[in-house]
Amino acid sequence: MNPYKINSERRLLTVNHLAEMKQQGEKIACLTAYDASFSALLDEAGIDVILVGDSLGMVIQGNSSTVPVTLDDMVYHSRCVTRGRRRAFVISDMPFMSYSTVEQALQSAARLMQQGGAQMVKLEGAHADIVSCLVAQGIPVCGHLGLLPQSINQLGRYKIQGTVSEMAEQMIQDALNIEQAGASLLVLECVPAALAQTITRQLEIPVIGIGAGLDCDGQVLVLYDILNIESGRKPKFFKDFMTGSASVLEAVKKYRQAVKKQTYPAPEHCY
Repeated sequence: MNPYKINSERRLLTVNHLAEMKQQGEKIACLTAYDASFSALLDEAGIDVILVGDSLGMVIQGNSSTVPVTLDDMVYHSRCVTRGRRRAFVISDMPFMSYSTVEQALQSAARLMQQGGAQMVKLEGAHADIVSCLVAQGIPVCGHLGLLPQSINQLGRYKIQGTVSEMAEQMIQDALNIEQAGASLLVLECVPAALAQTITRQLEIPVIGIGAGLDCDGQVLVLYDILNIESGRKPKFFKDFMTGSASVLEAVKKYRQAVKKQTYPAPEHCY
């Protein structure tokens, strides 16, 4: 019996389970959540990983970016999410300027795990030194490369990354460095599908894509996007799972099934 099937005995997933899913070729279905109610619903639908994203700054708080989100915000929402789930693995984002030094990163991660209940923390950028120090203290880490939303004021706008060969080669090296530093997971955001495929095949750790093509080991989307709640311009990888669904639960189950059966992302959702 496959332990990851939705109707199997519910047990709390661990980082080892995610590694096994990559080895077995089972796609990892991930969504964001920010409260206990949605967390419980995603858990019921069989979502493998819940990301408490700093995207809450935009979809919950109404900010124009993730930059204003504080560590207190992340701890609070992580605590809400972990109280709501029984099976899903929970990752919490480390917000802007909460890991500018090793000491600060350790303190921030400790709060997210001790007070927020997170099983893993995620940080943006090629910070192999910080990843190494966190892992040395027993803190599971998820890296994040490609589009880095916390750097929006430097980037100027949200746009695809890694289209130039030099940038692509650097991203591959950064991914290898993050893995070597001890990260257990990597998120690739808004990168060409071919580049994401190369990185996914070179790494032993699972790679979760958002706007990074079908060949990643799993997919993550913002919950509010798949429910078509957010207004404004939609990214290329956007897909509405709510239209035609009888309930939010059904929409989430459709998303999970699409990831597992590799019908999402389709070619039109990829760069």
